[in-house]
Amino acid sequence: MKGLCAKMSIDGRALSLYDLEKEIYRLCCEIGREMLKNALETLDGQLVKGRDRQKLRHKGKRRTTLKTIMGEVEYERTVFEFRDDEGKAGSIYLLDKELGFDKVGFVSEVLAEKIIETSCEMSYRHAALTVSETTGQTISHTGAWNVVQALGNKADEREQQNAKLAKANKSTGREEAKLLFEEQDGIWLNLQGDDRKKLGKSKEMKIAIAYTGAKKTGKKRYNLVGKVACANFEGIDKFFTRKEGVIAETYNVDEIETRVLNGDGANWIKRSITDETVHYQLDTFHRNKMITQNVGNLEARKLMFKLLYSKQIDDLFDVIEAYSNSTEDEKERDNFLQLLSYFKNNKDGLVSYKRRGLDLPPPSEGVEYRGCGAMESNVFSIIGRRMKRRRTNWSVKGGNNLARFLTLKSTGKLTETLKNFTSIVLPPKYEEEIQTAFSAARIPQSVGKGYNGFKQARVPNSPQWFKNISAFNPIY
Repeated sequence: MKGLCAKMSIDGRALSLYDLEKEIYRLCCEIGREMLKNALETLDGQLVKGRDRQKLRHKGKRRTTLKTIMGEVEYERTVFEFRDDEGKAGSIYLLDKELGFDKVGFVSEVLAEKIIETSCEMSYRHAALTVSETTGQTISHTGAWNVVQALGNKADEREQQNAKLAKANKSTGREEAKLLFEEQDGIWLNLQGDDRKKLGKSKEMKIAIAYTGAKKTGKKRYNLVGKVACANFEGIDKFFTRKEGVIAETYNVDEIETRVLNGDGANWIKRSITDETVHYQLDTFHRNKMITQNVGNLEARKLMFKLLYSKQIDDLFDVIEAYSNSTEDEKERDNFLQLLSYFKNNKDGLVSYKRRGLDLPPPSEGVEYRGCGAMESNVFSIIGRRMKRRRTNWSVKGGNNLARFLTLKSTGKLTETLKNFTSIVLPPKYEEEIQTAFSAARIPQSVGKGYNGFKQARVPNSPQWFKNISAFNPIY
């Protein structure tokens, strides 16, 4: 206990361990910012030398700022003047184009990933506060929102491209599966601004997941295998096209022989029944819930469930109709008729796929075919937990952008996708120069002539500062 309250003295100053840790972190970020600044300016210098001098005229340097997890990095890059085919003058920063800053903005890929991941868990305001407190960079909630929108637009472009490929039977998926389970549902979210005026107070966001089965991970716990997901506010046809694109990005759809579609009976869900290879199943939770909600007579309930499980569907309809005709209570009659209408509209899906005697391909090793019904929890875990709580309101575009990342996060593909969106890959011809600039051994040396960056870096009394850190004296 005594050690936890210890103070340390550095150059006569008394510091707690808390203060010391923050000071070291601040100074390490300062060193990192200086190293990144010099690396960027080195790359800019290489681009200056390698440009087409006949087409690009050097017009001096301009200062800008890159936001990183270490804080804001100020650096200079060269602006060039050029003329297009019509002779009109324009300007370009080769460094910005080389690193993709013209598309993503002046935010580093690591910081962008941190912002997206945090925004998937909490409001933009709290996400900005968390990022500001845990990194060397301070951002606003508007800044966090802007990053989600910029990368969300890129995610939308990717999904639309995959949808076009799937529609043209040119899917890129490599995973092979003979049987694919699909589940779909919707969640109503509040709208804001112009979308609220145009579309009403709320709008349904459609959600779809697909997987190949379930794997047991605990005594009574299973995880879905090969899960993919998508969510969007758009119309039915566009959503199905997008959904097929998401599936085709992962799976080789030509190898899929059978699909089991699970839904709550909504008409838009049954639009996915395209041919005889798709077997629709009414979600058992919603099916059973309709009986318990609309039938108060316990004996009647018992009889209905018996007929349902024995696959006597026509007899089930006759029994429900008979009860509706025999009661004098108008409300009870309406309940029976509502149940009858619901079951007749979903007649083909009342019997679960497992009880139909379908010739299904065997599951992969360690994978089980279980009864569908994962959608309810996925609606909450993917969308509801982040987008419906605290009475949040969304624009259609903003909601779609965040939903894309929420589905990627739920399927374990968020980090990989963000790296593909924001990855800054240095061309081979610049790698050696950049590695030289990052070399710690070069810091105290003079590299070539003129400014080399690290010689003038404001590193705090190195190495004496670190020597003082290691030789601290406890004060009790």
